Amino acid sequence: MTDSRIPVILDTDIGSDIDDAVCLGYLLRQPRCELLGITTVSGQPRVRAAVADAICQAAGRRDIPIHAGHDLATIWRSVVQPEVPQAPILTQFAHRTPESFAERTAVDFLRQQIHQRPGEITLLAIGPMTNLALLFNMDPDCVRLLKRVVLMCGVFHAPPPGWGHAEWNARLDPHATQVVYQSRVAEHLSVGLDVTMACKLPSSEAVAAFRSAGGPLEVVAAATDIWGKHAGNVIFHDPLAGALLFNPGLCTTEPGLVNVELASTRGTGITWFDRAVDGPHRIAISVNPDAFFAEYFGVVGATAFTPRKS
Repeated sequence: MTDSRIPVILDTDIGSDIDDAVCLGYLLRQPRCELLGITTVSGQPRVRAAVADAICQAAGRRDIPIHAGHDLATIWRSVVQPEVPQAPILTQFAHRTPESFAERTAVDFLRQQIHQRPGEITLLAIGPMTNLALLFNMDPDCVRLLKRVVLMCGVFHAPPPGWGHAEWNARLDPHATQVVYQSRVAEHLSVGLDVTMACKLPSSEAVAAFRSAGGPLEVVAAATDIWGKHAGNVIFHDPLAGALLFNPGLCTTEPGLVNVELASTRGTGITWFDRAVDGPHRIAISVNPDAFFAEYFGVVGATAFTPRKS
């Protein structure tokens, strides 16, 4: 019998915005996901590794390698998000201590895994692109050995009101973002902020649904409680990118060329899309939110979520 699972490595700045944890909870419950490992990026990457480990341990998965990555925002400026707001959940759940994770092993782990399984691995990146850019610059062979890269990154149409012109992941390390888009992976899909904003729930409703799912989602619910103290909604940016690995029909996509602005009066890290024929990139252009929530909560096993009627 052919194994239908998809080998995935998750690169994440888990512990800041809540959607990284929400995405990891989905991947752990997705039976078609062969989660080969998790790499962390941005400020306090070893604390972020501990947060990821707490979610994995709640799923009974102590076997998943977790590697702390780089905490630089870029080589030329300090870290933009130095704190890990969801770290207080670590007092409630079993986890390896941040000190137990070696410093900056993420890129070496990525390189090793990609070389061991050429043409098989999907790299799902839902944080700043620092680890990926370091990997591609250090070992360009990894670009051709990856099956695909799926990013929660960029904004390609009109930015949502109040969100500025550059999406957070792209803006935190714009030079790294440029490196990633210039690297010609066989399949290169981006899910931008302009699409993910359609997948939104009130924080209280999300917490109830996560708690009803239990296991790793219980940890996610605790992190969402912290998130909900200053945010009225959970926007499922990263989980949408993760769900597309297994249910590509959730979004319509289109091919073209993504460019990254490094010098602009509007700011750095701005992504723009050229609908070039046979371009090297694909971007999501629309989503069916009802289908996405049915996919997400069906996979994680939430009993407290009531689908909306269109």
